[in-house]
Amino acid sequence: MGINRRDFFKILTAAGTAAAGSARPARAWQSRAPSDPVGCLVDLTRCIGCRKCEEACNRVNGLPAPDRRFEDLTVLDRNRRPDERTYTVVNRYTSEMIDERDQLIPTFVKLQCMHCQDPACASACIVGALSKKENGAVHYDVSKCIGCRYCMVACPFEIPAYEYHDPITPRVMKCTFCYERVQTENKLPGCAEICPVEAITFGRRSDILAEAKRRIKNNPGRYIDHVYGEKEVGGTSWMYLSGVPFEKLGFNSLPETPMPRLAETIQHSLFSYLWSPIVLFGMLGGVMWASKDKGDRADNHKDGGDR
Repeated sequence: MGINRRDFFKILTAAGTAAAGSARPARAWQSRAPSDPVGCLVDLTRCIGCRKCEEACNRVNGLPAPDRRFEDLTVLDRNRRPDERTYTVVNRYTSEMIDERDQLIPTFVKLQCMHCQDPACASACIVGALSKKENGAVHYDVSKCIGCRYCMVACPFEIPAYEYHDPITPRVMKCTFCYERVQTENKLPGCAEICPVEAITFGRRSDILAEAKRRIKNNPGRYIDHVYGEKEVGGTSWMYLSGVPFEKLGFNSLPETPMPRLAETIQHSLFSYLWSPIVLFGMLGGVMWASKDKGDRADNHKDGGDR
């Protein structure tokens, strides 16, 4: 027995209604943020651009030797990004601030993975190779990674790097927050431990955030009234103080809403109610029946023309 297009879409609509009625409500977005993770506060008014943090990071993580020695400060003549060989870099920015010798005062900015409270990279990873740990670190499990690099696209800070030069066992590379060192050895991250001017403060995120606000309150002429990372993309484990507006130091202007929130809510709403498959099958079915009718009309016209 045949079926016409009208009957086909009636059946499809009935199936969709039944599926929607029986499906569970779409699961709302759930935060990955731990209650009180550890974090680091970087006071850019203290940083002197010595690159000791780069050196410590290289040593602690067993990274390849740099092309130029860490004592070579001429690398600061151009801005750099963390890559597959370097988890953290320091860049130099020149602002309008003048010292007592009428010289422009540079601001040095340390960059690394921000270890977001609700990391977009972990949300984008389809195999769970990236996860938010209770201590605040966004941890990478190389044994799960399939090299899709969705994390690189998702990161609002453009941090994860890929070992393109290694075709056999490539990895996604980024700051580890010295996870094993902090978690099992009860030590400071290498960069925080070595900093000679204490520009990096390590502790519970709530404590260092309170310290940041205390510094701003006690010395408003030294700092702008903004703790970068307190609220950006839902908050980050690395936060910054500065005497110069952050947009002049290469920092991205980002919303307060966690990046995964909108995307995951839409995904869960669609797939919990099976709307995506139903719409897809409906479109394919419509194309199929339209094509069939068009073919039938063409055959009928041909048969009529032959007579």
